[in-house]
Amino acid sequence: MRQDIRNGSMQMTAAMLISGTIGWFVVMSGQPVSGVVFWRCLFGAISLLVVCAAMGLLKPGTIGLRAFAIAVFGGIAIVLNWLLLFGAYGHTSISVATTVYNTQPFMLLGLGALFLGDRITAAKLFWLVLAFIGMIGIVEDKPQVAGAGGGYATGIAMALGAAFFYALAALAAKWLKGTPPHLIALIQVSTGVVMLAPITDFSALPGETQTWSLLVTLGVVHTGLMYVLLYSAIQKLPIYLTGALSFLYPIAAIVVDRVAFGHALQPLQIAGAAIILLAAAGMNLGWTPARLKGVLRGVRA
Repeated sequence: MRQDIRNGSMQMTAAMLISGTIGWFVVMSGQPVSGVVFWRCLFGAISLLVVCAAMGLLKPGTIGLRAFAIAVFGGIAIVLNWLLLFGAYGHTSISVATTVYNTQPFMLLGLGALFLGDRITAAKLFWLVLAFIGMIGIVEDKPQVAGAGGGYATGIAMALGAAFFYALAALAAKWLKGTPPHLIALIQVSTGVVMLAPITDFSALPGETQTWSLLVTLGVVHTGLMYVLLYSAIQKLPIYLTGALSFLYPIAAIVVDRVAFGHALQPLQIAGAAIILLAAAGMNLGWTPARLKGVLRGVRA
């Protein structure tokens, strides 16, 4: 058991660090967002097809028609999530977009209450209000960063939209309990290929080897490998540890954005980001407001 937790922690850490570099690959590719997502889906589908075949998941009867339809629905949501998140990078920054994107647990909270009958407790409502306060800090303190496009509010809205669609994909995954997760991922990215192929300009393909390398990496490493690591970790780790390690993703993204592009969060944004991440941690780990009070006392001490 202890070995499983150790291995799962390493896999989860690797998955989150890989996720934290996605923004760099997207920006450096220089491709339209829809094109980036298409190639990510295509190369991701190829790599996941190999994984599923090796695991024997492509046999007839592995997934039923209803589960397949739900997986396709989740695929549509996850593709829209990528389109909005990657689009938000150009309007705000990787740091801001990723932090706002981490409001997704609260989106899932609302959807769970609406469709699954989950109860919204006073503690969950507290974390939701706290995250909203953090969001105000980020929205009010527009960063002065080189390379960030216009429409800061648009970028914030796109990141929130990405979080919403991610929550829809997570809701679909909850409905697919018992279905092999690698097969779900394969169906999702294959759905993305079908969605985006009609609007992808194949007459203007990237001409540089470096660009293709970035796109292949997004598909094989950031999709295929990351899914394998993530799902393997989830199977080994207790929920609280999975939730705690998931916060390596936004931290890694903020560091990458600072080192690679020189995008630094402003003081009020730093406070807002910290509040959002704290609220999301409290939500994921099941903390109560009293627990937060104890943590703050420990920090002051």
